[in-house]
Amino acid sequence: MTIKKLVVATGLSFALLAGCQAGDEEQTSNEPQNQAENGGQTNNDSANGSGKADENQTKDHQEDDSQKENQESNKEQDQKDDDNEGAAAYPTMAETVEKNGENLTVTNPDSIYVVANKERNLPSDFVPKNLVEPDVSTYAPEGDPKRLMVEEAARALEKMFKSAKEDGYELKAVSGYRSYERQEAIFAYNAEQRGEEVANQVSAQAGQSEHQTGLTMDISTPSLGSSLTEEFGNTPEGKWVAEHAHEYGFVVRYLKGKEDITGYQYEPWHVRYVGKEAAADVHEAGVTLEEFFSEEK
Repeated sequence: MTIKKLVVATGLSFALLAGCQAGDEEQTSNEPQNQAENGGQTNNDSANGSGKADENQTKDHQEDDSQKENQESNKEQDQKDDDNEGAAAYPTMAETVEKNGENLTVTNPDSIYVVANKERNLPSDFVPKNLVEPDVSTYAPEGDPKRLMVEEAARALEKMFKSAKEDGYELKAVSGYRSYERQEAIFAYNAEQRGEEVANQVSAQAGQSEHQTGLTMDISTPSLGSSLTEEFGNTPEGKWVAEHAHEYGFVVRYLKGKEDITGYQYEPWHVRYVGKEAAADVHEAGVTLEEFFSEEK
């Protein structure tokens, strides 16, 4: 072999060797690049996954917020429905009375929603359950039944008297529960002393008095003693009662200007327990129980 051929061969060998080395280097250098690209692809997937996760979390939060809003909305609607049901649950007077000879007799005498008046009689043998003596200042002597009220009403009266005292007003109980027989004697006395027409305006006949329900208390204040007069409505205590009694479940039963509806004169001292919900509704409407429990709401 000549030197020229050897050189050429050698050159080819070197070229081939260099090409192989270059190919190896390219392949080697491409591996990290591919790995980088693959890594980049992996990172992109992670980024996309993270983005999707964030997106899903945001969506989840939005769904949670939406669910909370729906729950709150449902609660509000449920409350409205409950309120409407509560309002609808009030009995009408037509639903709570039955014919008894020449008279109408109430069928719910033990309900806090009972309406007794000159046209709607309580059963003569009705005696309310759970009569207790409220822990309040009273003019009634020890052991007198007129100290008594139905327990639910008695506890509410205690809270009302306590709140009045905290506000600087002193209330005193005068007369609560009266039996059918006791009311019968009171009306007979008034009729004898003042005539039956006047007696009908100032007192109830037996069976027609709210006092028999045990849900009523006549109240006064030391400045008036045990007197039950319209003047009570002008006293600070009377004004406080008119404004706040409903907060404790009571209403002033016989309102001024409503005599033709109730059948009785204005009695600012006569408070009747009907529960907080009904008392608030009656107070807001400024109506009598006859109007409130009528068929037309």
